[in-house]
Amino acid sequence: MVQEQLSDAKSRMSSAVEALQHELATVRTGRATVGIVEHVKVDYYGTSTPLNQLATISTPDPKMILIQPYDKGAVGDITKSLQKSDIGLTPSNDGQVIRLAIPPLTEERRKELAKQVRKRVEDARVAVRNVRRDVHDHLRKLEHDSEISQDDLHRSEQELQKVTDEHVADVDRAGEEKEQEVLTV
Repeated sequence: MVQEQLSDAKSRMSSAVEALQHELATVRTGRATVGIVEHVKVDYYGTSTPLNQLATISTPDPKMILIQPYDKGAVGDITKSLQKSDIGLTPSNDGQVIRLAIPPLTEERRKELAKQVRKRVEDARVAVRNVRRDVHDHLRKLEHDSEISQDDLHRSEQELQKVTDEHVADVDRAGEEKEQEVLTV
């Protein structure tokens, strides 16, 4: 019973770390990455479809994102969706492919993005701690209902704290790497 709770905590905490890494991939740095645009939804024949399902996205050089739609008729829809999105880049298309030039970031913008990264990292830490609190409450309930002993509760609390510390360290590491990437000119 205790092991089920601990394995549940591990999987939920790992999910929080993965969600953070996915979110951080969308933060724009001075370098082109496909993560910036792959989450953009395109209204394609009345259906909201992720861009990565409608086109091949590549980065031929560090300052350019190239989008090649599978259906050439979708170029206009993709261009409109990119203009409406919050990525802050202006697409240019030649009827075949869409190009997004990545301008260099100003120092002020870099600091703003670093602040966003720190906020997302803190949100992920809170998510990990919330998982710890939920599992901890459940373990205390098991002990209160006499399903486990106080010694088992103490051992499981220590194990839960160890798992929490590992996942918080993963969150911090991901945040530091992204912040470093954002601040690098």
